[in-house]
Amino acid sequence: MEKASELLTINQASKWASENLGRNVTTSNISYLIQYGRINKAANNGKTLIDKEDLIKYYESHIGRRENDWINRLGDDLNWNLSFDYLKESDRTKHVHRLHPYKGKFIPQLVEYFLDSHVDGSKTETYFKKGDIILDPFIGSGTTAVEAQLLGINCIGIDISPLCVIQSRVKTELDEAIIAKEYRVCR
Repeated sequence: MEKASELLTINQASKWASENLGRNVTTSNISYLIQYGRINKAANNGKTLIDKEDLIKYYESHIGRRENDWINRLGDDLNWNLSFDYLKESDRTKHVHRLHPYKGKFIPQLVEYFLDSHVDGSKTETYFKKGDIILDPFIGSGTTAVEAQLLGINCIGIDISPLCVIQSRVKTELDEAIIAKEYRVCR
């Protein structure tokens, strides 16, 4: 006899995943998995339900798989922490970096990692200090300029794309306090 599936609501799935993965998995994350067919949707009287087994299989197939694939290709000295995959998208794309969905942008934490003054097992020396000047010949969405600005490092950016120039200017000229204030007003 086949075991009956345990069906979870989106809220229950979010709570289960958060507890079992040790990180915040929001209801939006679960809805995304359903919307893009990563996990199947079951319905009961118009209520969206998820088979817990589907959720378990999804997370088992993704947790650590990419890391192990890359380690097998590149060797075990790979610093997987630089993938920042443990952060949810809204944390990887913090404050002004979310203004425009520019497809070529870096994760701000990666830029910060290389610009800031810390050292660790992978970054054994620093190259920039407050007051230095960085030249970014392909400024793109301005991630390097913003992160440099936050660290007190000056940045000169160049790009052939007028959209990139405008976007990077807007991002570097916005004050974080103004953004926070506007965000509160809009909510």
